[in-house]
Amino acid sequence: MGILIFFVLHWYFSLFFQSFFHHRYAAHGMFTMSKTWEKVFYVCCFVTQGSSYISATAYGMMHRLHHAHTDTEHDPHSPHYSDNIALLLLKTRNSYNDIFKGEHDVKQKFKKDLPVWDAFDKVAHNWIARVVWGAIYLAIYCWLATAWWQFLFLPLTFAMGALQGLAVNWWAHRFGYESYKGADTSKNILPVDFLFWGEAYHNNHHKFPGRANNAIKWFEFDAGYQVMRLFDFMHIIKLKPNVSFAKI
Repeated sequence: MGILIFFVLHWYFSLFFQSFFHHRYAAHGMFTMSKTWEKVFYVCCFVTQGSSYISATAYGMMHRLHHAHTDTEHDPHSPHYSDNIALLLLKTRNSYNDIFKGEHDVKQKFKKDLPVWDAFDKVAHNWIARVVWGAIYLAIYCWLATAWWQFLFLPLTFAMGALQGLAVNWWAHRFGYESYKGADTSKNILPVDFLFWGEAYHNNHHKFPGRANNAIKWFEFDAGYQVMRLFDFMHIIKLKPNVSFAKI
């Protein structure tokens, strides 16, 4: 039971900070925050994402490219240009690494207003940090596991961020329902999003990429947006009018 609780908590906390900081803040600029709070959330992302931590700067650029080139050969992670899940993971990894290392010539308009903390990323974004996190996860499993089969969750824990990205980037462009017909194949994964902090409403997001609340229909609920409203009320962030990086 301990391992399952740990896995579920890891899923929700790591996905929240990826959605809140990497996606809605870095890529789409849906709200503003002070540089101090920006650094706090950098650390939160590292602590919750652990071995699968990625740079908000590089992710922001990659995701903006995804919106600008959705479902085309220039989309950094379209499932329609990958024959299977493994190849999509490889393509996404290569696209991200090229951007992070500066080997992809990203236009300046996709770099606008991104959060940058190079000194932190040098410490958090390297193989040593990933090995240390792997050792921490192994220790937690050895401490909490009560049966051998629970260790089957360990590889998923190591690759939590990639697993979450795959769930949206593969599933939400292949299966689900469409509230809006468009040029791309984006779909809403779940009618009631209890797994992805509102990221399941991918079709809604592609229709209104600058809208802070991904939930539109009466039965949809964006838990991530509700936390953003709370942070806005607490003056941690300031929500902005709708913006869009899909048409830049």
